[in-house]
Amino acid sequence: MPRGFGRRLKTAVVCLGVGAVYNVYFIWLLRAENITDLVYMDLLLLIFGGVWLAGVYGRLKRRDRELADLLEQPGEIGDAWGAYVDRDIVRHDVDLWKGKLETQYEQYCDLLDYITKWCHEVKLPLSAGFLACEKISDMAVRQTMREQLERINQQVNGALVGCKAQGNLYDLKIGRQSLLDCVRASIRNNRFFLIQNHFTVDIQVPEDCVVYTDKQWLVYVLDQLVNNAVKYAGADREPLLRVTAEQKDGEQRLCVEDHGEGILSQDIRRVFDRGYTGSGNQSGRYKSTGMGLYLAARIVEKLNHRIEVESEHGSYTRFTIYFCDNREYLFREGI
Repeated sequence: MPRGFGRRLKTAVVCLGVGAVYNVYFIWLLRAENITDLVYMDLLLLIFGGVWLAGVYGRLKRRDRELADLLEQPGEIGDAWGAYVDRDIVRHDVDLWKGKLETQYEQYCDLLDYITKWCHEVKLPLSAGFLACEKISDMAVRQTMREQLERINQQVNGALVGCKAQGNLYDLKIGRQSLLDCVRASIRNNRFFLIQNHFTVDIQVPEDCVVYTDKQWLVYVLDQLVNNAVKYAGADREPLLRVTAEQKDGEQRLCVEDHGEGILSQDIRRVFDRGYTGSGNQSGRYKSTGMGLYLAARIVEKLNHRIEVESEHGSYTRFTIYFCDNREYLFREGI
């Protein structure tokens, strides 16, 4: 029996029941003697009802055949059918989309693995390049070569962290960390460009300042902030990078401030958006991808911290990281 025919058949049975009741009422209760017209009308109704049921049966049977043919198709069939009115159609397309998503996810994971492997492999010739650079006798050429190698090194490290950050799983190692050690590690990572651009570095972080975080990820976030300060240092002012820490309202805060070009007011709310490069064009010396601050904000969120930015165009930019107390993470994991 075609699907849906049972419902129509029940309707026909109900109609027959109503007709039977009407016949009983007409013959027995009204004591009608001439029932020829009644029988004639019953026959007509039976004929019309039979024709209707046969038409419905044929239409539903044809519909089932078409559906069976569609279900054998490898592609989506919802549009071909006209609407998702049948559970089998929905199940067919959902399974199809699920398979496509799984395939895409596997390809995505393979791509991340390939990029990660490539970044690790390129570290070896990059290190050889640094060693070869030290043997260049011409100081101007050595400085130029060293700058380009440092930029390549930054990009490779950024690609490695980006691959990890784009994945669903973060290798978080939350622990009790010295905030001053994290700041110094970031300054060391960027010391070449800080020295080259004659930055004055002012670190005001107490020795006993402790936060619960993942040092590797936090240093990467600080690297992005320091790198931005170097990129957009003002040309008419002495470059300054100031890093300060304070405890306020029971919350540890770390501020990274520079006196560079600043951020336009219309851009301030979108600096952490993916791929957003701003409308001020800054100094025009660098081509920004808009990914550094996006990844930094995403990592800060995963670390259960918070990051905010304030700036005045042409004057300063200040990023503030608010550290939440993650000791509960240590107790929960049994560390």
